[in-house]
Amino acid sequence: MKKKKYRVSDFKSIDECVDQIKKDGYMPVKRFEKPVFQESSGKEDPEPVRQEIIFEAVRVEE
Repeated sequence: MKKKKYRVSDFKSIDECVDQIKKDGYMPVKRFEKPVFQESSGKEDPEPVRQEIIFEAVRVEE
């Protein structure tokens, strides 16, 4: 079973990402959300600035 990952940041929205997954002949099976951190001056701990959403998709067998 072939897997492929799609980043929502490569598209304008989650819906566009899912539409592209389907057009490519894949089906989303997992959704990951990872925080993206940014270091700020004067603080020891990095601050989260946004979430990165990644879909893992598998090839649809026909």
